[in-house]
Amino acid sequence: MFQKYDVIVVGAGHAGCEAAHAAAKMGSKVLLCTMNMNTIAQMSCNPAMGGVAKGQIVREIDALGGMSGIVSDRSMIQFRMLNRSKGPAMWSPRTQNDRMRFAEEWRMTLEQTPNVDFWQEMITGILVKDGRVRGVKTGIGIEIEANAVVLTNGTFLNGIIHIGEKQFGGGRTGEAAAKGITEQLVQLGFEAGRMKTGTPPRVDGRSLDYTKMEEQLGDENPEKFSYLDITEPLKNQKSCWITYTNKEVHQTLETGFERSPMFNGRIQGLGPRYCPSIEDKINRFAERERHQIFVEPEGWNTVEIYVNGFSTSLPEDVQYKALRQIPGFENAKMFRPGYAIEYDFFPPTQLHLTLETQLIENLFFAGQINGTTGYEEAASQGLIAGINASLKVQEKDPFLLQRSDAYIGVLIDDLINKGTEEPYRMFTSRAEFRLLLRQDNADLRLTEKGYQIGLADEERLQAMQDKKTKTAQLINDLKQKKWTPEEINTNLEELGTATIQEKTTIEKLLKRPQIGIQELKAIQPEFDGYLSKYSKEVLEQAEIQIKYESYLEKEQQMVQKLSNMENFRIPHKFDYLAITALSAEGRQKLNKIRPETLGQASRISGVSPADLSILTVYLGK
Repeated sequence: MFQKYDVIVVGAGHAGCEAAHAAAKMGSKVLLCTMNMNTIAQMSCNPAMGGVAKGQIVREIDALGGMSGIVSDRSMIQFRMLNRSKGPAMWSPRTQNDRMRFAEEWRMTLEQTPNVDFWQEMITGILVKDGRVRGVKTGIGIEIEANAVVLTNGTFLNGIIHIGEKQFGGGRTGEAAAKGITEQLVQLGFEAGRMKTGTPPRVDGRSLDYTKMEEQLGDENPEKFSYLDITEPLKNQKSCWITYTNKEVHQTLETGFERSPMFNGRIQGLGPRYCPSIEDKINRFAERERHQIFVEPEGWNTVEIYVNGFSTSLPEDVQYKALRQIPGFENAKMFRPGYAIEYDFFPPTQLHLTLETQLIENLFFAGQINGTTGYEEAASQGLIAGINASLKVQEKDPFLLQRSDAYIGVLIDDLINKGTEEPYRMFTSRAEFRLLLRQDNADLRLTEKGYQIGLADEERLQAMQDKKTKTAQLINDLKQKKWTPEEINTNLEELGTATIQEKTTIEKLLKRPQIGIQELKAIQPEFDGYLSKYSKEVLEQAEIQIKYESYLEKEQQMVQKLSNMENFRIPHKFDYLAITALSAEGRQKLNKIRPETLGQASRISGVSPADLSILTVYLGK
């Protein structure tokens, strides 16, 4: 009935979609297995993509040739660039999306991707022989062979949904949990754990009073995620709204604490620290009289509203009563209550940096099965797992991103070397080279890498090279062209910056904090004609590179120093236990994680500088 596939992807969430698309585009024959074809790329939580650090990840996925950025652009209803008041390393794109259109765009994308087949059924196990995955087994007993398998099960592995004192099996509201895979993997020697996440109630937007809320508009000049011209910025946008909880809301919520699964011990899994439930917030931050609530529309043509900031597993009657005490929600009609969900995950220290498991060859994990949270983190892992699964079956070298290459590299390096005891969320603070890893230059960093492995196409490469060439040309011109005091001093005074005493290059002026590209036009209006031949992206790139030149050079020097350790390879079968000079903890951690480079070894918790020195000596021998 089935041919033998190169890659089988289990699960069609954000990780699974990126994995299937990437592997297929790179020439592998792919089967995407899902329990429900109608929920491919479902936005299970908030209808949004990007945000702080997450927006950088979406742009990196796009730069490599993935689809999350394009799908987000085609389904967005609002765009905002967060942190514009801060430096460019902090700028983070975010879209509010039409939930139904997002899923539809992903499904259409996959259906139009050559080499992708679909199968709708629960996968209950994997086929393993001689330490290598050979395919999957379905719920009705069909065995489908493959050279590689990517597991992207999300919250479905033995998922349990909690609403107050009620609990029932499920991977998402209205959908069954997945059984069998966890039990088999544990028998094969994998370590498993439990985590939890949650979602807020959804309400009828027609029942809300928006006059009692603060309107949150999109950017006046909206941008987009994808570097390609096949998507366009929004011309019209939908507003979001902001309101706040109050003492009465908190008091009502507290009446349900006795029946809360979070407080009475029924939930064992750890939840996300940086996205806590509303009951957790009022319990941990009792001194706060209010908490912010974002009122987010679910799409262009639906009245359904996502109540961001009100994630909860309290009884539905308590949720309803508390909701109606929020300003603007006095007459709110609830579509469905919020809930918490517990699910199985596998500590990611059991993986290689390719996301292939150490125990079973050609078996890859991506997404929440690795202990992460968020669509963006999942999608990036799916992309890397799909790439490496395809490369592995084609007997090609693996694709790895370093911490200095991308936020995706930081994410995977953190997971593999540090593990995680709570759902992992990406932040800019996790990246030590964040000034290099900006959202504006993801194409300059990654598109050539994507092209080399057959994922990014010629159009992407050409667009990136054109941007790179024009940016260099503009920077060179700004270094050469000079203005005299007579030409610009009056305008410099109006801008509140020091006048010049001699001819000065435009580049030198641009380094001043009071002067940007737009101010250059004010200083010399006729200069506007010259700048108009460059795109907004090129102008922005040139300004950033000039303003932050010294900082960028320092970070590049740090990267260069660390690259020697990253290039120092460690044989996979190296016997750490035989080196008695290593500390006991160092031997244990190195033997468990089995780092591929000395740089990776240096980032493992419990491996001391002394251990590294000893290891370097032995590797040198």
